[in-house]
Amino acid sequence: MNASFYRSTAIVSRWVSLLIVSTAAFLSVIDLFIVNVALPSIREGIHGSNGDTQLVIVLYLLGHAAFLIIGGRLGDHYGRKRVFVWSMLLFTLASGCCGIAQNAAQLNIARFCQGAFAAFMVPQSIAYVQILFPKQEDRVKALGIYGAIAGTASVIGQFLGGVLPVMDGIIAGWRWLFLVNLPVGLLSAYIAWRFLQQSTPANDSRPDHFGVVLLSVGLICLIYPLIRGRELGWPLWSILLLPASLLLLILFVYDQRRKQQSAQPYLIDLRLFAFRDFNIGLGAVIAYFIVQDSYFLINTILWQSGLGMGSVTTGNCFVLQGIGYVVAAVTSIRLVGRYGKKVLQAGVLLMLVMLLLHILVIENRHLLLVVLFLYGMGCGSVLPTLLTLALQNIPPTMAGAAAGTYVTFQQTAIALGVCITGGLFFHLLGDSPSLHQWLLAYRRATGLNMFFLVMVSYFLWRL
Repeated sequence: MNASFYRSTAIVSRWVSLLIVSTAAFLSVIDLFIVNVALPSIREGIHGSNGDTQLVIVLYLLGHAAFLIIGGRLGDHYGRKRVFVWSMLLFTLASGCCGIAQNAAQLNIARFCQGAFAAFMVPQSIAYVQILFPKQEDRVKALGIYGAIAGTASVIGQFLGGVLPVMDGIIAGWRWLFLVNLPVGLLSAYIAWRFLQQSTPANDSRPDHFGVVLLSVGLICLIYPLIRGRELGWPLWSILLLPASLLLLILFVYDQRRKQQSAQPYLIDLRLFAFRDFNIGLGAVIAYFIVQDSYFLINTILWQSGLGMGSVTTGNCFVLQGIGYVVAAVTSIRLVGRYGKKVLQAGVLLMLVMLLLHILVIENRHLLLVVLFLYGMGCGSVLPTLLTLALQNIPPTMAGAAAGTYVTFQQTAIALGVCITGGLFFHLLGDSPSLHQWLLAYRRATGLNMFFLVMVSYFLWRL
């Protein structure tokens, strides 16, 4: 379509433009957190298995991880406004497909598409922040607002994930988890088309399509059999896909190295892995994010299916944890400037202690509320600064590539956590679990998450 079609017909302040592009972060984050609390309702609605509910989370993350870096390249190549508007529209369409899905296969295919289109729109929004706020002090404020909107989305997502499933009527309540995106997405796409300034496409920024195919197929071949293989008793295809995924990922690395040496378009800049702090920081990132969403998964399933807690109560509990996160995040950013990584180490220690208390007081709802708030504070002390530490010695010219690689590893780690910790949890439950089995499965899965947090502490010590 002609580039003039995307030319802004009105002028707005850069702060209004910031709010417009922040809708990408809002929608992408809310669609991860909104399903956490509602997983039992979704499983019942699609008549799915435990593996199907894991895939509702995992495929969204894999779509996001596989296409995130190329999403930024497409914005460079075709113009950021064009890619932002179209990816917002396609994300909204995928949300509608999730909302009308009739079975698990339809829902999970749509979820993968949701994650992929989110991966196209989010890099454009971050790039717009860089363009709109060239001065460092303004950019810091803008990124703070952008991050606050994303953080607010996580809290709202958990609240809505508890409330919407109980709103059954002509349309089943769980479907509103996805249909709620339609008015927000359509309005955001229209306002972006109407008011955002178009960036100039760069003809030398061709995307690496083959690299995306290798990475996405390799990750799916790794993650899918870890979920389905356990449920089906490890059939031959699931065993064969695991070494196939390793070969595909090795081929991906070889392909990236060859393209980089011959000055062809590539997806991941392998020179990043020559920096010691970046490698150690990625280790901390992987271990931390293995814990993050698997924590929500096992707690949501236990509270609702094992202990009989309602979805609204579950959502409110996670909102309380989100408040703890926001309180600590605001405070920790200031403290890190004075005490450095000790703030993160203290946050990890607080998370470890609170996970131990999860195991001990899981049946005491009043004490659990205090534990949840303090666990959220531990998360808020770690997460906002983890990226900064990982990238602290990366040259400015490589900062964009490093951030994209960081987020790709982050999303993949969350998916692995759902597979590993969630897989252990469901394996120990069996088919018709008693209360004793529920608690045993939860405690052992939580113990595994505590191990990964110890690994985070180790990597932070090495930094």
